[in-house]
Amino acid sequence: MNRRKAISNLAIGTVGLTSLELPKISHVMNSSKPVGVQLFTIPKMVGDDFVGTIKTLADLGYQEVEMFGPYPFSSAKAKQDFQMMKAMIGLTDHAFFGHTTEEVVGVLADHKITCPSFHADLDSLRNHLDQLLDGVGPFSPKYLVLPALMEGRDTLDDYRRRAEEFNTLGEKMAAYNIKFAYHNHGYEHAEKEGRIPMDLLLEETDPTYVDFELDIFWMSAAGADPLTYLTDHPTRFKLLHLKDCSEQFRFSGSGETMGEWMAGFPLMRDPGDGVLDVNKIVSRAIENGIEHYFLERDVAPDPAATLSNSYRQLSAML
Repeated sequence: MNRRKAISNLAIGTVGLTSLELPKISHVMNSSKPVGVQLFTIPKMVGDDFVGTIKTLADLGYQEVEMFGPYPFSSAKAKQDFQMMKAMIGLTDHAFFGHTTEEVVGVLADHKITCPSFHADLDSLRNHLDQLLDGVGPFSPKYLVLPALMEGRDTLDDYRRRAEEFNTLGEKMAAYNIKFAYHNHGYEHAEKEGRIPMDLLLEETDPTYVDFELDIFWMSAAGADPLTYLTDHPTRFKLLHLKDCSEQFRFSGSGETMGEWMAGFPLMRDPGDGVLDVNKIVSRAIENGIEHYFLERDVAPDPAATLSNSYRQLSAML
């Protein structure tokens, strides 16, 4: 199945979902940590009715969201590069889904939902950073997260240069009281010249300026163990992406191609409904300093069910 068809199929189930009456879950189920959702879990739902979707999240009990870009203040290249993806997942606009920054801030505040982190593309981070930082400022976020590397990952020296770049970006962000964070996508665990690039990134980035967001699905797909990384690097991971897998999934290669990523999409499940030991991972994350826990089931085929089921299960774990 090609990338366009796979994403289109996943998006079909999102049509008209904001008109559904979702079951409400009482805030009495308060967990020790806030439960959040990366909005790429429900892109068409939030795109069709941003205000209604935020209300739904609040009614269910979610307290945090993580935004995906591009944003009105992202680079022109980022917006252009997103055009094909936008069409595939059924969006008519980039984030903030046709709303102004002030409107988005207001809607989140009205529903007592915060936005501690924003995903941001590399071009905007490199070439549009001042505008990006000013743009996210009204939300008072703690993190700008690079969700994937689409270039500069062929050799170990490439990863050394990325570590240096991440340090530089993080140092610039510090003036805004924001940290840079990097989200793993699997390819960082493909050995190069006798070393694991993910280990190099952890070793050669400065914890003063750089943190990490651990995606348990993609790390597992690369054959690495999230529990091991949380244990061995207890202060470096501050954000967690949570989804599950219906069966053990490994990349067919090094995890560096879109086709390898797309092969995993049909196997994604709500956290707690698959073969990953999500409960144990969450327990270890709590012990080792993870601050933010986001449901992220990429373009969930049944957003209504995923939102309610995932909140119920994650709130019990947290």
